[in-house]
Amino acid sequence: MGAQKSIHAGKAKIDFNVDLSHKLCSALLLPPLRNSSNPFSQIIGRLSIKHPSLFGRSEKLDVLWDKGLNDSNILIAFRRPKLEWLSQQSFVMQHSITPEIAVHGLPVDHFSHSGSGGVNLCRLSVGVDHNEPATSHWSSTTSIKFEHVRPVNNDGRSISRDLDGFPITCSGGSHDNMVVLKQESQYAIANDNSFTRLNFQMEQGLPLLSKWLIFNRFKFITSKGVKLGPAFLVSSLTGGSIVGDMAPYQAFTIGGLGSVRGYGEGAVGSGRSCLVANSEFTIPLTKELEGAVFMDCGTDLGSARHVPGNPALRHGKPGFGVGLGYGIRFNSQLGQLRVDYAINAFQRKTIYFGINSVGS
Repeated sequence: MGAQKSIHAGKAKIDFNVDLSHKLCSALLLPPLRNSSNPFSQIIGRLSIKHPSLFGRSEKLDVLWDKGLNDSNILIAFRRPKLEWLSQQSFVMQHSITPEIAVHGLPVDHFSHSGSGGVNLCRLSVGVDHNEPATSHWSSTTSIKFEHVRPVNNDGRSISRDLDGFPITCSGGSHDNMVVLKQESQYAIANDNSFTRLNFQMEQGLPLLSKWLIFNRFKFITSKGVKLGPAFLVSSLTGGSIVGDMAPYQAFTIGGLGSVRGYGEGAVGSGRSCLVANSEFTIPLTKELEGAVFMDCGTDLGSARHVPGNPALRHGKPGFGVGLGYGIRFNSQLGQLRVDYAINAFQRKTIYFGINSVGS
């Protein structure tokens, strides 16, 4: 239940999308972390503004605002026109407020859900992206950005320690500053019977000032899909590690949709390193309907104790988890509706709902 509207103002396009449907189920699924008498706090939606030629030379301007129950994200991107033999440059500014449930959340109901730990991250980043021209099946992006991270409580006040009195930032103060150089490379190849995807990410914190974070963070994602008769098998492996300076919010978190199903967000663990494996077998039932069985598993490789304050140990996270389950996939013109039923190692069951839109 909601509303959607598109408006054309000259060459610019403005999209409004307001969703009120969560009011019907928020008390059952995810109650708001903040109690507010403001009626607008109970609305989730998206505002998108796109201009295809801001200064008349094909410069693109994108402004996106996403508002959730407990989070918000504002993204402004200015992209210069792309030439075939040169990289595309983009100036990006982003401001977000998100609950830090994955690291500081409290696992409940045998780790099948994660409750609020009273910590939220207010993050401002400003930087430049360079998208290199694709060669063969490879593409790459290089970016450099300045980040200002400030933890706040559920009332929006700045904090420097969690509920147990441990520091939330690397500096020990009310905020962290860093300049991050990031290199991301992607490889993709596909045909009617299989696909292969690789993604490598490397982030380096640059020591421009003595109090700014210095670290190296590496992450990889590899996935392979193979058609087996009418069915399809997809397997993926995700891993990463970080060395150098580190704040708890930089930890690799394990658990939840997109990681290990059957567990709450970050309920398996949070460490300096991680390894997550996923396998899903789908088979068509009708023209629009598919059935799926899956298995997820993940581990922090014993690195939770190396995270400052060791929040995973204090919250009793096991550090290793396995989730099994089955689900259905309904394909329509609006996108794919996904419903998953998962059970974790503690025999606790969880149902996940999701929609993959056609344009995503």
